[in-house]
Amino acid sequence: MDLTNLTTEKRNEKTTDLDKMSISTALKLMNQEDQQVAKAIQKVLPKIKPVIEATITAFKHGGRLIYLGAGTSGRLGVLDAAECVPTFGVSPNQVIGLIAGGKQAMTLAVEGAEDDLTLAKKDLSALKLNDKDVVVGIAASGRTPYVIGGLKYARDLGATTASIACNLDALISQYAEFAIEVDCGPEFLTGSTRLKAGTAQKMILNMISTISMIGIGKVYHNLMVDVKPTNEKLVERSKRIIMQATDCTYEVAEKTFIEAKQDVKLAIVMLLTNCSAKEGKEKLRRAQGFVAKTLTK
Repeated sequence: MDLTNLTTEKRNEKTTDLDKMSISTALKLMNQEDQQVAKAIQKVLPKIKPVIEATITAFKHGGRLIYLGAGTSGRLGVLDAAECVPTFGVSPNQVIGLIAGGKQAMTLAVEGAEDDLTLAKKDLSALKLNDKDVVVGIAASGRTPYVIGGLKYARDLGATTASIACNLDALISQYAEFAIEVDCGPEFLTGSTRLKAGTAQKMILNMISTISMIGIGKVYHNLMVDVKPTNEKLVERSKRIIMQATDCTYEVAEKTFIEAKQDVKLAIVMLLTNCSAKEGKEKLRRAQGFVAKTLTK
């Protein structure tokens, strides 16, 4: 295995004396390195756009967004998928994160899992992958066998495929319809791709999931109107969202929130269109879940 040409494996000339630096110096330098991530992503925004467009199309036709990765890359996919449930009120089956080695690999490395070309096929088969789905393979190195095997299988089934790598001319790009390659330069700590590479991957996943959700009506203005109030903080946030969307008082927001059975989006439509919960549900159905479309005559 030749890692010579991988940017993520190269030594960072700015940090060769890292072990001798003061905490303050190391902090300043690490922060400077992290600032390069957003700049690197800015260069590949045109590559991210079609992945989002494909994901929105998939969602509208009953498809799913499936992340696939190993190690840090896999964990980030699982994290982003898990956060979509409370943030956007989607089913856990709409955005899914797969990690080489399964759930136990979230906290402990599973030896050899990422090097298995057939493992991802088994994982995707268990999900009954189909041609409506979007599979995003994530690998900082751009060469992880688990991801390559998964992308191959997804492509053969006719699913939409995309890849995210933190090296240029990445091997996984050859197996993806939409390839995203972001070069953030050598890591602050040589080879530790949980740092800049991981940050870059998380930022791109944020873009894909968030903007795709906007595209299917999960947002009104800049408010997360499909949030699921699963704890006390989110219950209060839900009421604030209703207030912000409708300019109503806290008391009115709370009352309507209860009438809507804690459905934030429905409560907003009830207040904005002066209708009952039953009427609001019908308006949202006709508007395909978009609050703004319930306001047009």
